[in-house]
Amino acid sequence: MEKEFNVPPVVFPTGVSASLPHQRRAPAAAPNFQPPRPAASLGPNHNLPFMSFDIDSTRPSSSFSAAPVFTGGNISSGSFEDELPLLDELGINTRQIWRKTLSILNPIRLKTNLHEDADLSGPFLFLLAFGLFQLLAGKFHFGIILGWVTVAALFLYAVFNMLAGRSGNLDLYRCLSLVGYCMLPLVIFSAFSLFLPHGGVLIFALGAVFALWSTRVCTLLLLELASSGEEHRGLIAYACFLVYTLFSLLVIF
Repeated sequence: MEKEFNVPPVVFPTGVSASLPHQRRAPAAAPNFQPPRPAASLGPNHNLPFMSFDIDSTRPSSSFSAAPVFTGGNISSGSFEDELPLLDELGINTRQIWRKTLSILNPIRLKTNLHEDADLSGPFLFLLAFGLFQLLAGKFHFGIILGWVTVAALFLYAVFNMLAGRSGNLDLYRCLSLVGYCMLPLVIFSAFSLFLPHGGVLIFALGAVFALWSTRVCTLLLLELASSGEEHRGLIAYACFLVYTLFSLLVIF
């Protein structure tokens, strides 16, 4: 037995045709697009810094200018002419080295005040020249020379301070500087030995003379600059003589 269902009638809204149930609606009108208006011309902002560059006013400079230096919030520019020479920045005073060299070449009138400021630039040059003269003689002694000078400075430093006691004021840096500067007579001897026959009496006599020269100069400098040990002059001179005799034998043999 079939059951009947009551279907309500379909009522279409007014204004819409029933014959066109699937008719699409007209698209909504797009909103009116208006381009953005140009912003008003901005006037000069006095709060912002402004730097003007006048190209026509630039003139070539005759000297190179250095980079600006910031000092206390201010900018100051310097020139390369105000910079110190490279040797002065490295602490190498060529005039002082030359004066010390001249003072050692005159052992009778030795100027001890020139050696109050100790440095290692002059001794390094003398040791380098000593090694070069030895190299011309066929001996490669650069390492031996540097090692012996270091040991000699330690030896004289220990001997002097033990003899002077508590009053000794010799530091190791000054001692190394004095030992290196007093090597100058032996540098001259190593240059002369290139023209002398080895194994003769002459080269032994010259070696003794130059060793005594270095001993005298080193002893005077140690006693004058250290301000103590005057009563032990003989022992200090003996220690210096042993050191420089060793270097003279290095040249002879």
